[in-house]
Amino acid sequence: PADTSIKADVGIGPIPAGFGIQVALNVTIPGMEKAAAEKLVHAAHQVCPYSNATRGNIDVTQTVS
Repeated sequence: PADTSIKADVGIGPIPAGFGIQVALNVTIPGMEKAAAEKLVHAAHQVCPYSNATRGNIDVTQTVS
């Protein structure tokens, strides 16, 4: 839907080897059942080029509302 939104909060914090980046993605897909939206967000995260490039290097959490 056109009113879908994704808010990303990016933070920096200590890790054993120095500092690392963490990202919290807050996804809103109005009109979509929450379970279906969560499944869609998870699937998108698996094929996203940016996610593939950073997987294992950045702590990412996803919240769907």
